[in-house]
Amino acid sequence: MSQLLDQEIQDQVQDIFNKQLTESIQVLFFGQEEDCMYCQDTEALLQELADLSDKIELGVYDLAANAEIARQFNVDKAPGFVIAAKNGDQIVDYGIRYAGVPAGHEFSSLIQDLILVSGRDSKLSPETRDILTNLTSPMLLQVFVTPT
Repeated sequence: MSQLLDQEIQDQVQDIFNKQLTESIQVLFFGQEEDCMYCQDTEALLQELADLSDKIELGVYDLAANAEIARQFNVDKAPGFVIAAKNGDQIVDYGIRYAGVPAGHEFSSLIQDLILVSGRDSKLSPETRDILTNLTSPMLLQVFVTPT
């Protein structure tokens, strides 16, 4: 498969990663062989990004064959992936999930999420952190993006 990112974009992203990635990241990709139009493209894109920094490690899993791992990380769609912190052998899940290929405007969100996880800081204001600390029941926040 040919590269998805041209050399200019690779150079720009690599420069950003060199300047802004501080800690290791584990990306867990979940795909499937059949009925997955964008699995190969998503996996290839994530591999290209992982190749741009030694701070990004990519794990590739089959949604059905690795169902227990998928359940552990609450992934139920393919292509889907998790962006987590990696501390030695420990994976720290911050709850960041993507379903589908992060193309178009979602690509910049992906880069920002990698930087945030690497920095181990959400950049939320103290007021927002206080509100979140005082939540008494689980809250599900989902952001849906569709290409137009």
